[in-house]
Amino acid sequence: MLRSLRYWDQDLLVWLNNLGSESFDDFWIFVTQIESWTPLFLYFIGVLLYYYRGKKGIVLLLGGVITFLITLAITDLTKIFVQRIRPNNIDHLLDVIRVLKNPTGYSFFSGHASSSFSIVVYVVLCVRNFSPWVYLSFIWPLLFSLSRIYVGVHYPSDLLVGALVGSLLAYLIFKRASYFLQKHS
Repeated sequence: MLRSLRYWDQDLLVWLNNLGSESFDDFWIFVTQIESWTPLFLYFIGVLLYYYRGKKGIVLLLGGVITFLITLAITDLTKIFVQRIRPNNIDHLLDVIRVLKNPTGYSFFSGHASSSFSIVVYVVLCVRNFSPWVYLSFIWPLLFSLSRIYVGVHYPSDLLVGALVGSLLAYLIFKRASYFLQKHS
């Protein structure tokens, strides 16, 4: 069963990766770089501080930072423990996928997916009662995560698990921050 899932995951990677074309390479390389999203991070900070002033804003902002840091730590520890080789570092896959980046770290699970989903889910939970437009923020982690398949460095399961872990951590820390604010208000 596990072997079947692994082959399915690999086949799906090959199929999705091969949907790419050279005319879109520059776009996806831009999308996959964390630095490209710095204005969005600043916007999220501004949105939190706009809707929540004073102590509430600081607590929720701190909760967002904690969410991000815990997500990164769990992602890194999982990669060290699981040690799944990235597709761009597997010889037999190099003949069938397009590789645009060559990281050498481990693959499972995606830090791009876990961190971007943790940030967006946390911000959405904080702001959803003020603006329904905040749900458009999910465009970022979707593009950011999918870029990792496009550039040939992650399997679909890496992205799925990363998105789930990041979302769960964001939810749990948001609930904890909300409880803290209720208790101390």
